[in-house]
Amino acid sequence: MTTVRKRSKMEKLTLLGMLTAIQIVLGYINIPMPGGLSITFIMIPVAVAAIAMGISGGLTMGTVFGLISFLQCFSVFGHSALGATLVNYNAFLTFVQRVLSRALVGLMAALVFAGLKKTKLPLYFKGAITGFSAAFFNTLFFMGALVLFFSWTPEMQNSIAGRGFFTYLVASVGINAVVEMAVAALVTGGVAVALKKTRQI
Repeated sequence: MTTVRKRSKMEKLTLLGMLTAIQIVLGYINIPMPGGLSITFIMIPVAVAAIAMGISGGLTMGTVFGLISFLQCFSVFGHSALGATLVNYNAFLTFVQRVLSRALVGLMAALVFAGLKKTKLPLYFKGAITGFSAAFFNTLFFMGALVLFFSWTPEMQNSIAGRGFFTYLVASVGINAVVEMAVAALVTGGVAVALKKTRQI
């Protein structure tokens, strides 16, 4: 193995370690919202890894995101009131809902950036769109799996009752999604430019 390859692997491992540490910190920074949901920015490191390392980086950090989210059901790396409730109904489905959905976020963010690389858009906008997509897919996959696996629970039935499924989704994730997508776009766009300057991409 050449020195260049060794350095490249070491740089990737270092970046993954830094992004994991950032994710853990972000796990404690949540803005509570009604219904047990919260605004979180923990998907931003997933988007950054997808930009810097492609599918492998996106999947890795997406999985780490999911594991942190699952551990929050047990008050590790923060706390999820909704997760703590759902894990008592079915721990396996809660694991799938939280980990698999976030791994897919990393995969999709990497595919989005790979597609954008073929365009002539400025790097900032490529990064911003990738960050936006990470937040979008996080909401889509997380809420989709939540309804798919747990719509039968009393908590979900009470939340949906009298409003309808679509109204429930809009009311539950409307503000969350807008804030998360906007912040993820702004931050990831700037980080993409910084990664280019440090020759990470």
